[in-house]
Amino acid sequence: MNAIQPSYHPLQQPTVARRRVRRASPTANRQPYRAVSGETTAKLFANIVISSAAVSGLVQLLPYQLSQQTKLQDLKKEVSRSEKRVTRLSSTFNRHFDPEQSQVVMQEQSNRVAPTQRRVILLDKDLVRD
Repeated sequence: MNAIQPSYHPLQQPTVARRRVRRASPTANRQPYRAVSGETTAKLFANIVISSAAVSGLVQLLPYQLSQQTKLQDLKKEVSRSEKRVTRLSSTFNRHFDPEQSQVVMQEQSNRVAPTQRRVILLDKDLVRD
């Protein structure tokens, strides 16, 4: 009789069977790291490709930029020369159209002399015979 019934003490509570929680296997834990490492590798590869394209573009643009700098220096020299010429021509223009200097300009450009002035002719002594 006693062999069929489990031993049960009146003050003791019946034991409940507990479920065992399965732990993840070591291969299951590695899967998330593989996904992250694959994504990181893809990003790294894409960044290397983009960087190499950028460097290649800069290397190709360098000779063009140098030639443009040379052209710019030539243009700056030409602008400087033109500014000097414009300044000189502007002063000449102002002189020609100044009413106070019109008599002086006419005398410079022709052989005429103002009626109030006397003409002075310089002669070499050796060439003049008395």
